[in-house]
Amino acid sequence: MDKYLQANRDLWNDLTPIHAASRFYDLEGFKKGKCVLMDIDREEVGDVAGKSLLHLQCHFGLDTLSWARLGAKVTGMDFSDEAIALAGSLAAELGIPAQFFCCNLYDLPTVLSGKFDIVFTSGGVLSWLPDLRRWAEIIANFLEPGGFFYIREDHPVAYIFDDAEGLKAPVVRYPYFHSPVPMRFEDQGSYADRTAKIRSVSHEWAHSLADVVNSLLAAGLRIEYLHEFPYSTYRSLPFLKKGKDGLWRFLDSPDSLPLMFSIKALRT
Repeated sequence: MDKYLQANRDLWNDLTPIHAASRFYDLEGFKKGKCVLMDIDREEVGDVAGKSLLHLQCHFGLDTLSWARLGAKVTGMDFSDEAIALAGSLAAELGIPAQFFCCNLYDLPTVLSGKFDIVFTSGGVLSWLPDLRRWAEIIANFLEPGGFFYIREDHPVAYIFDDAEGLKAPVVRYPYFHSPVPMRFEDQGSYADRTAKIRSVSHEWAHSLADVVNSLLAAGLRIEYLHEFPYSTYRSLPFLKKGKDGLWRFLDSPDSLPLMFSIKALRT
């Protein structure tokens, strides 16, 4: 693990207890039976009953365990040992069958074997990865023939805008295209709790939409669809406003900005 990934892992170890205690993740609601999966994920992934599902970059496992409650045979992985420890303890506490592995994503083939009907990932994951070509190869490696990969993610266009509090309109600040040298961010708190007493330092990589699509194609997967959405599931930018449907949009110019995308890709 290089110095950037190591620093990011240390950060996520620090963030895990903050996130577990936050209203954003609503851990107590989950323990009482709440399904924390986004409606769009459930609709587009479809029925998972009886299917094997590998969740990449699963954090502390709430989405993973939600898929298990819907009947999937789940395996989750993340590079944060604090997150994976919490995921495992939740599975044991709630009696939900699940496997969890702690490792750098790029090392996953050395610690996990087998094939899966579904490989799943979503929500703020790609910027933590320096190499999408290898990422896509790992996805293809773990898919059964006829299985599929699904991702629902923040749109790369949304990442180019300044996210400083107080901004009322989009202002371009960050690059759209990839560089092997990550961007360094310093921030107060976390997206899940802005008041948290932590000064976070992260290292993140930009990836264009073409990078994502071409990586999956190069790994031999067939794209069934690419969807783009003018809304986000959370307040990802300061100028977004929440609608009655619980989704966040740039209401000053509706439908003008792509804020999320989803892809379903098949292994033939």
